[in-house]
Amino acid sequence: MGSADVVPGVSGGTVALVTGIYARLIDAIRDGARALGWLAKGQAREGVEGLRKVDWALLIPLLAGIAVAVLSLASVIEHLLEDEPVKLAGLFLGLVAGSAVVARGLLQRPERAHYVIALASAVALFVALGLRTETTGHAGEVVQAPLWAFPASAAIAICAMILPGVSGAFLLVAMGMYDDVLAAVNDRDLLAVGLFLAGAVVGLALFSRLLAWMLDRHHDRVVAVMIGLMLGSVRVLWPWPGGTSTTELAAPSGDVVWPFALALVGFGAVLLLGRLGAIREEPVPHPG
Repeated sequence: MGSADVVPGVSGGTVALVTGIYARLIDAIRDGARALGWLAKGQAREGVEGLRKVDWALLIPLLAGIAVAVLSLASVIEHLLEDEPVKLAGLFLGLVAGSAVVARGLLQRPERAHYVIALASAVALFVALGLRTETTGHAGEVVQAPLWAFPASAAIAICAMILPGVSGAFLLVAMGMYDDVLAAVNDRDLLAVGLFLAGAVVGLALFSRLLAWMLDRHHDRVVAVMIGLMLGSVRVLWPWPGGTSTTELAAPSGDVVWPFALALVGFGAVLLLGRLGAIREEPVPHPG
């Protein structure tokens, strides 16, 4: 998830869905948000009891892995995006396409309306992504944004990071914060990174409770929207002409074998995980 969140156009939420931890993750975040809310209100007893109920067995290794990936792979992924943008986009395209197929199996009672919702969501995101041509900046080396912008942008971007198909990194690009956040991470600017994390926690706490509530009451419709978002993200993931660095679309050209081969590998890997039982529908979070 950390590696995916570094790349504009790829969603960490998609990875969570593919690996079968999505519902459990939303549930754990919701429980944590509730506990923090009690603590903020001075209800220490309820807050401590709520923290004990949080699925720390999932969150601790997950957050540690995300942190390690962001700190260690940010520069690696940046170089791959620069050196092999078309091939890497092909792999991402296959992974997301396979995830959309797998997500179709999460519909409990498929109806024609769900496919309409998925199509509408796909078209909406496809058009919205086209409003901006460039998806990446130019590897910012110095933090220039004001400090208040870090928590504000994080609170917005984190909502996209847990939605399959919506890239939090791309939202940072749209807000003009991608280069500054990447520079803060690479330069180990602890104040800026700390403010960004604080904003992410607040945004995640608020959005996760809403998402859990919606999954509980409108499960299939929410899943249909997620499927549509994954399909709509093809606008960024289509390998040509420049991989995930642009939302422009072009016919396949140049080296077409490797991108398509990697797309098939990614697509097949996701379907294989599903067939092996790694992807399954877990209990839906129940707020309250």
